[in-house]
Amino acid sequence: MHALQQQPTEESPQTRRRFDRVSVCSIWGNPSDPKVWSAAPFNLANALERLGIEVARASCAPTRPIVAMLAMRYALSGYGIPSSREAVLRTAAARWLAARRLLETVQRQGIRDVLHTGILDVPIGRGHGDIRHYLYCDDDWALSYDYRPDKRSYSDKCLRAFAAYDRQAMANIDHVFTFSRNLRRHMIAHYGLPQDKVTAVGCGMGEIEPYYGPKYYGSGRILFVAKHLFAQKGGLLLLEAFRIARRKMPHLTLTIVGDSRSRELVRDAPGVELRDHLPWNDLQELYRHSALLAQPMLNDPWGQVYVEALASRTPVLGLHRKPLPPPWSRP
Repeated sequence: MHALQQQPTEESPQTRRRFDRVSVCSIWGNPSDPKVWSAAPFNLANALERLGIEVARASCAPTRPIVAMLAMRYALSGYGIPSSREAVLRTAAARWLAARRLLETVQRQGIRDVLHTGILDVPIGRGHGDIRHYLYCDDDWALSYDYRPDKRSYSDKCLRAFAAYDRQAMANIDHVFTFSRNLRRHMIAHYGLPQDKVTAVGCGMGEIEPYYGPKYYGSGRILFVAKHLFAQKGGLLLLEAFRIARRKMPHLTLTIVGDSRSRELVRDAPGVELRDHLPWNDLQELYRHSALLAQPMLNDPWGQVYVEALASRTPVLGLHRKPLPPPWSRP
């Protein structure tokens, strides 16, 4: 597997693994919990174990009291009022605490190689011993900022600091693994990383199986999937567009796979059905029987739902940004 192999050298003509033991870590919670970051750390660790790699897990998530303390420090630093937990975790103090906790954990584990599933627990200074840091990421702050719904909440001072911390963290990373080729190009151009230091590896298929059976595209069945972040995934934009489209095509229906919190936003919109807590098998059937996945995500870096829809022979409609157009649509 190229992503886990060093390229041949004169001293070592055979490819070799970058590591045989690794600690997979997450700033958002325990990597053993499939609820953390849409199960990405969970699936990544399990996939590495299937390759014969010994995998430990490390959580760098701060407790609620610590987040509250960091939020106060955020405001006192002249950054303004933090708009989210993520904003707080981007500060120097939060990163320092996360990196210190990680270092203590991997030293107990006796492991030298750490695979970060996000940049916020990568050390931004020196003094992290002989640990080798790898980053597996779906997005970057600099790439996402223009489309962030909360972009107006960040002061210029805050933006300069966050950008500087990301660059300091990137200097401590041995290799970057990205979800998409689009993000790989950005990392190389924005941070000046050597091309051989960044590898696009994708993110896998999850539990949706590819579909090869018959398909009817005239049904008018539209699907939208947002188990969280309904507005950021484009739910409000889609509801307005659906109302307009249904004036000319009243046979259209929209199925929203979300959670109970989305019900207030959907209400009793004509032709719209909200389904929450859907098992994987039911979601798979929805993909297969839908004529279109309409997912106008405002700032999603990758769009796993795009992959799942295409594997189900369902066309994708999205906004002309981030992972769209390439490789999903024409310019």
